[in-house]
Amino acid sequence: MHEPTSDGGEERSPDDALPAAFAEMLARYQRHLVSERDLTPHTVRAYLADISSLLRHALRLGHTEVGAIDLRLLRSWLANQQTRGKARTTVARRATAARVFTAWLLRTGVVEEDPGALLGSPKARRTLPPALGHDEVRQLLDAATEGALDGSPLGLRDVAVLEVLYATGIRVGELCGLDVDDLDGDRRVVRVFGKGRKERSVPYGGPAAAAVQAWLDRGRPALAGERSGQALFLGARGGRVDQRAVRRVVHTRLADVPGAPDLGPHGLRHTAATHLLEGGADLRSVQELLGHASLATTQIYTHVSAERLRRAFEQAHPRA
Repeated sequence: MHEPTSDGGEERSPDDALPAAFAEMLARYQRHLVSERDLTPHTVRAYLADISSLLRHALRLGHTEVGAIDLRLLRSWLANQQTRGKARTTVARRATAARVFTAWLLRTGVVEEDPGALLGSPKARRTLPPALGHDEVRQLLDAATEGALDGSPLGLRDVAVLEVLYATGIRVGELCGLDVDDLDGDRRVVRVFGKGRKERSVPYGGPAAAAVQAWLDRGRPALAGERSGQALFLGARGGRVDQRAVRRVVHTRLADVPGAPDLGPHGLRHTAATHLLEGGADLRSVQELLGHASLATTQIYTHVSAERLRRAFEQAHPRA
């Protein structure tokens, strides 16, 4: 059974209906992504889906060998994506996936020249990520804390999850992957494994420390079982909490905050970065905390702060 994609189509399995040469190459590439680049399962699936789409496009044009992939074919594939109404961000992401794939083909000797080296991609429009205001964050966390006054394990977990997401700005996948021994309670630092299994240490404050300790003392023991292992945050059945459950927690709790935008865990990450910059943190420090490989990725948050400053100026200055 095929699962729907975000644009309403059907997501085929990566090697569905591909000729043997393409299917074998895709399998080799998957092993490279998993064993050599150590990417997350979600990232591997995304790369394979994009390259599978590219190979099917080549097949429709009558090509059955990977060596037939050239710059003209790559451009034709991206143009086809645009014609079908794919978003600029989607086309840009697929161009990146193609460049990574063709570079790997060159390194492994499958092709003699890298056709992706000259491949351009549409500039993705940078939009300002939505972020909560300070009062909205306070209401969110206060409401979650009030809901956990009955001492229910899931209530205590939800408070700890929200506090950690906002305090650290870590990704939802990073949060779900945390183990108990990743926390250094004395130094209030958490060890995080980000994209590509890159390790970094992220500090957290007193409220998050108190929420996590309450969860460890009174919440986690009530849910822990054979499936728990060393996972820091658990689901209702005792296994490691999954990303869908965390997203539900954030959406549900935010619904209780009047006027707050409907954000997911990534919205709390945006919020943490925005508040750090507004509080005077330098861009390099925020880059390190968020685990961004490039400073350019972090710079979008300076636009968020500038936009808020402009709105405050227009509202408050008599000659705005």
